[in-house]
Amino acid sequence: MKKAFLTLIFTGSFLISMAQLTPFEQHKSRNITATYKETIEFYKELDAKYDQMQLLDCGPTDIGKNLNLVVLSNDKVFDPEEIRGNNKRILLINNGIHPGEPEGIDASMMIARDLLLRNSIPKDVVICIIPVYNIDGMLNRGTSRANQKGPESYGFRGNYQNLDLNRDFIKTDSKNSRSFQEIFNRWQPEVFVDNHTSNGADYQYVMTLIHPQKNKLDPILSDYVSNLMIPDLYDGMKNAGFEMIPYVNSVEETPDAGITGFLETQRYSTGYAALHNTIGFMPETHMLKPFAQRVESTYQFMSNMIRIVHRDAKQIGENKKEADEKVKEQVKFNLQWTLKREDFSMLSFKGFEAKYKQSEVSGTPRLFYDRNAPFQKDIKISDNYVPSVVTDKPLAYIIPQAWSRVIDLLELNGVKMQQLQADTELDIQAYYILDYKSPAKPFEGHFLHTQVKVKPIMQKLKYYAGDYVVYANQKQNRYIVESLEPQGVDSYFAWNFFDSILGQKEHFSAYVFEENAAEMLKNNKSLKLKFEAEKAKDAGLAKSAEAQLNWLYRNSSYYEKTYLRYPVGKLTRDIKLQFK
Repeated sequence: MKKAFLTLIFTGSFLISMAQLTPFEQHKSRNITATYKETIEFYKELDAKYDQMQLLDCGPTDIGKNLNLVVLSNDKVFDPEEIRGNNKRILLINNGIHPGEPEGIDASMMIARDLLLRNSIPKDVVICIIPVYNIDGMLNRGTSRANQKGPESYGFRGNYQNLDLNRDFIKTDSKNSRSFQEIFNRWQPEVFVDNHTSNGADYQYVMTLIHPQKNKLDPILSDYVSNLMIPDLYDGMKNAGFEMIPYVNSVEETPDAGITGFLETQRYSTGYAALHNTIGFMPETHMLKPFAQRVESTYQFMSNMIRIVHRDAKQIGENKKEADEKVKEQVKFNLQWTLKREDFSMLSFKGFEAKYKQSEVSGTPRLFYDRNAPFQKDIKISDNYVPSVVTDKPLAYIIPQAWSRVIDLLELNGVKMQQLQADTELDIQAYYILDYKSPAKPFEGHFLHTQVKVKPIMQKLKYYAGDYVVYANQKQNRYIVESLEPQGVDSYFAWNFFDSILGQKEHFSAYVFEENAAEMLKNNKSLKLKFEAEKAKDAGLAKSAEAQLNWLYRNSSYYEKTYLRYPVGKLTRDIKLQFK
């Protein structure tokens, strides 16, 4: 392991007198992280000094301060369309989504300065850095991470709404998330890095890595990432003195029983990136290692990433273009995933022995890791997630204009939509929600729906001038399908966007409906036969007068067709529509 580093590790002694030092580097203890004000002032000074950098003011956050974007461009081109036209790659680095995990904030300041100072920005790569994403949390400075070793003070995980912003990339409850998506969709990075610090077990590694789930990426991206990019990152980090391990997601209390891969669904930054065929990585430093080592390992990870993206710039660009074209024609889309625990490999793991001793607080046995007893042994790693719910895309989705929040987010993510010119009736496939589970307590401000069951039915429905048609022939198809299909693990339905359809608006008074029900059975022989058959199958129905009236009500013309009907329709055959 490298010793706690000095500035000369990064800048070289011959450049030290020229270097603009960060607060972290200035402090002898190397246990200080920059404040928000110091971070932005640092970048402003660089911006004033170097014409290969621009500090951009972007959209707002929940605390009223705008997100910034640092852009490093070798040829001083700062327009993303022109950059793409010049066939350059764009690498986006995000910092401070959890400001209590600030290594990326300090390391990015240093790597931006060093690239500028050395005039070593790669010619084929434009590097974009969000200095601080959760500005709200960074301003709420203190010591809120009881399990973490340093720095002396730092920001808070929640933002101004007390949201965990790394659960907000689909639901977009925060202005931070909306502004991030504006940045992401304007710059369209091929590669994305989101810097973090872990919690959990103790082990010997300073850096762990959440990499893209191979089955969740387009195969051409997955092949490149699995066979070239990931092995090179591990080799590069080992050569830099920071041997790396996959994120330690323990099966049991300690890693000895094995670890599993982390499923980064769309609520997370890298899961959101995958919807756009962007390769996303989440490096996680270990919270109990000295802060200086955590900052240096983050610096080294970003250095290796820049090196690889520069080296493979042509291949990465070609892969992204091919994946974007393929997804336009893709028919089947995966909505939910299951870990195949029986599929595992063995991983050489360097840990510390887990032991138990008497707690001085409770007097009961407590876990501790004995750092005087390091070990290296093979443990199981299960990292094969397979699709458990799959759907075919329709020709198009039809979204009533009333659902403006959905329209807004689709538009934000570059989805092309057209509006009907006139009122019209269409034969569409509609879903009825048969069942779903929701928690007793909210999660991130929502009662997240899971285990959603649907029944597809062909219906002729009326749509109106101004309603939206979204054809599923776009490079944003993954975002479209996985957000709009109600069974998607992080769909708009899962996040409560459509909860008003789950409430019944009309009902009946039993003493009045009794007469209607009797008349229905008298005049409709097929209904009566169906009714008797249901009673024969269902003892509860046969014994309950209330249940029988409810059954007849649901099978009557009075029963509202919109109850539990998912409002987004699916157009399954090509018909000529007139658009505005």
